[in-house]
Amino acid sequence: MSERKVRVRFAPSPTGPLHIGGVRTALFNYLFAKKHGGDFILRIEDTDQARYVPGAENYIQESLEWCGIKIDEGPKNGGPFAPYRQSERKDLYRQYAEQLIASGHAYYAFDTSEELDLARTQAEAKGETFTYNALSRQAMKNSLSLPEQESTALLIASTHYVIRFKMPDHEDVTEVDLIRGSVTFNTSTLDDKVLFKSDGMPTYHLANVVDDHLMQITHVIRGEEWLPSMPLHVLLYRAFGWEATMPRFTHLPLILKPEGKGKLSKRDGDKLGFPVFPLLWNDPATGESSRGYREDGYFKEAFINMLALLGWNPGTEQELFSMEELGQIFSLERVGKSGARFDPEKTKWFNHQYFIQKSDEELAQLFLVELQNKGVEAPLALAIKVCGIVKERCNFVSEIWDQSYFFFQAPTAYDEKIVAKRWKDDVPVLMENIAVFFETLTAWNAAEIKEPFSNFVTEKEWNFGTIMNALRLCLVGGGFGPDIFEICETIGKQETISRIRMAIRQIQ
Repeated sequence: MSERKVRVRFAPSPTGPLHIGGVRTALFNYLFAKKHGGDFILRIEDTDQARYVPGAENYIQESLEWCGIKIDEGPKNGGPFAPYRQSERKDLYRQYAEQLIASGHAYYAFDTSEELDLARTQAEAKGETFTYNALSRQAMKNSLSLPEQESTALLIASTHYVIRFKMPDHEDVTEVDLIRGSVTFNTSTLDDKVLFKSDGMPTYHLANVVDDHLMQITHVIRGEEWLPSMPLHVLLYRAFGWEATMPRFTHLPLILKPEGKGKLSKRDGDKLGFPVFPLLWNDPATGESSRGYREDGYFKEAFINMLALLGWNPGTEQELFSMEELGQIFSLERVGKSGARFDPEKTKWFNHQYFIQKSDEELAQLFLVELQNKGVEAPLALAIKVCGIVKERCNFVSEIWDQSYFFFQAPTAYDEKIVAKRWKDDVPVLMENIAVFFETLTAWNAAEIKEPFSNFVTEKEWNFGTIMNALRLCLVGGGFGPDIFEICETIGKQETISRIRMAIRQIQ
């Protein structure tokens, strides 16, 4: 571990909604910073103006806030290395690009898009793939292949150009990845990446290396898809003379789709019925909406807990962790190398665990909003009691109604399959006897209903199952629900008797 203060960054591009893979990257950076008493920086990498999507940056910020991932430095709260949007830093990147040219590590390339297309077509005709590299650059139009005078003239004439990195020919680049160990790349497999574009903006490669250096980033923790870029970034640090303060690299495994091969995509969520974004996203270009975990009723604690265990394990059987606990025990050493398969059912399980841990009153406050949306007025005390009765059966607040609507309104229809199976010819008479018996009771709570009721049915030598199934049908309209005597207590004596007699009339 470096002696420098740990500083990590999450550096998304505002090109659309934040995928849960991106949220996990932010989370692992945040937990690593907390574990080591470091700083977590949010940097918006908006150098690709063509793909910029209005609203995406706010979406990223709101997503992190909802998740409880606190930003130490960023566009909103500033910091000693502001600004934290790359579009606001663009003036400084040119000097670093030109510094690389001066040191012989980069060059001007004047090739037009038509000339590049022609080179690709010619390579394809030979069954090859065109790569702009040490083998091909001398045949292209750049400051390495052209006479110096001609290059200078093109620059003076403001000819369109990009600045490319001069990749060394056939050199091994070895660097340690904190998850994968020592990784070696040969530069013969790499191309001369564009570092600076004709629109005056840097590419990701130049901007992120420069900013990581200037912002004193100590660890770069990012997705596996960036692993092939590591040798270029290492070479850039060397070219600038910054190798002594180069950050340690870590590339997180992919989040895989629930079934089949490949990484998790929005298409998988649409197909299998779960969100892949933290919040609801409304695409400003198409008007299309994409579901979010928050709007689907997931608690942020469950969402974070699920993400933390995608690719990382604590080394124990424990599965439920608060953010504070995660910040104390998280380590990169326990992040796996292979992809982590996403399990939507396990995600629901996590939500259920946090759901049942919440107090009945907290759930009731949320449930009252659902009731109001349905036009149902109910006192808080009733909502609290109902939540306590049914919460073990639910994963989401939105499911409480389906498990409890009969507490708030009498059934208006009766399950035909249950009627056919449970409502025999003698049942109406039996139910009327039960209604009359209930009228005789003075105490009305679950325990004081159950004992005399059981004695009454036993004395009559009636089939207990027949009575209970028919009574449940009368009270809820089907064959489901919590303890029958809790239902009786909660809806009250008169309502219980009224529902029994209504069922006798309606089903007959």
